[in-house]
Amino acid sequence: MKHTKGDGYVKIRKMKQGEIQLIRELRVKGYREYETCVSSEHSNVLKTSLLCDNDIKSNADIFVAEIDGNIAGSIVLFPASIQAYDWSEDVQEYPEIRMLSVNPDIRGKGIGRALVEHCLQVAKEQNNAQIGLHTASFMTKASALYESMGFSRVTELDLEPMNDGLIVKAYRLNLKKNA
Repeated sequence: MKHTKGDGYVKIRKMKQGEIQLIRELRVKGYREYETCVSSEHSNVLKTSLLCDNDIKSNADIFVAEIDGNIAGSIVLFPASIQAYDWSEDVQEYPEIRMLSVNPDIRGKGIGRALVEHCLQVAKEQNNAQIGLHTASFMTKASALYESMGFSRVTELDLEPMNDGLIVKAYRLNLKKNA
């Protein structure tokens, strides 16, 4: 899938063998801005989550955004009925988007939106009625993106993984609406 935005084409594709380490490094770089929003313990848990093997052990699809042959961002699409979070036993009946990350040096070009749109398209093609995701309460730009794309809050699925007041907000989108 190709998207035009600004200077070039954003090509969305599946991760290739051997790219996982680069993708994980990009995730950590992309989430680094949040280190000041949380305690060092919470920051370490987030970093561990970004680097864990849950995404490659669970039949999840890892997609990358590529611009001029360089990986600009990534996203993970966990299939329905799979544990998407290593710190939660919850399993949803629909796919979950996780770990959206865009290189902070090139944000604002629609890369994150293109990655999410790609996941929506894949989920629709797989005949899923809904898709979900979670984002931390301090990730306000991510929340704004998801809400602008039609995702709705599902507060009963919110999580508080460390029991420290930081909420991981749940969102869901009906894929059958206007389909």
